[in-house]
This record gives sequence, structure tokens and C-alpha cells, in this order.
Amino acid sequence: MTVEEALEKLGQSKFRSGFHLSDADRSYINEKGLETVRVHAEDFIRKRLAPAVVPNDGRQTPMKGHPVFKAQHACACCCRGCLEKWYKVPQGKELTESQQQKIVNLLMAWIEKETEE
Repeated sequence: MTVEEALEKLGQSKFRSGFHLSDADRSYINEKGLETVRVHAEDFIRKRLAPAVVPNDGRQTPMKGHPVFKAQHACACCCRGCLEKWYKVPQGKELTESQQQKIVNLLMAWIEKETEE
């Protein structure tokens, strides 16, 4: 599935399509820049989603506090259960670097789309 296909599919979900960046999120992005936000996304995915066993899985991603957290919920990349349900990524197996980059690319595409609106 391409990033565009994933975003279109997510847009059809009432729950996933209900997430949007706040004014504070937009200000944060404008202040820090998209490259810094990408570095944060890479770090969050590596530490909170990539391990084979994620402590507190299903509750490790806050609903607010950082634009990437909102993107994770909007893109169904918030926990291993959602990754399996939406993208057929099996639980219990560490994410590869390639899988992590695909997730980050999807999150950043969602963030960029949100900042254009």
C-alpha cells in the first residue's frame, strides 16, 4: 500500500479521520521545522513501536502532547495491535529499519497534509 492509498483508506475511518493538528501543534511544527519533527518521529517509532515486545502496548502513545502522537493515532501507527489490524504487520516481531521508515514517511505525509489545510 502506498502512502497515498493508506491516507485515503484512513480518511474513510470515522475514528482515524477525526484526528487533526491543533493550533499549538502547528506552532510547534513551524517553530521546530519538519526535519526536527521527523527526527522525533523516528525516535518515537524506534523506542515505542519497533521492539518485538512493547511494554504497555495499546497505551504507549499519548493522544496529545506532540504532533507525532496525533499522527500516530490518525494513521493507525499508535500500537502494534493497530499496525497488525491496518497493515498486517505481525506482533511479537521487531520492526525492520525499512518498516520503521515507511511508518515515519506515512506519519510525516499526514502531518504535511494537515499543515497545508
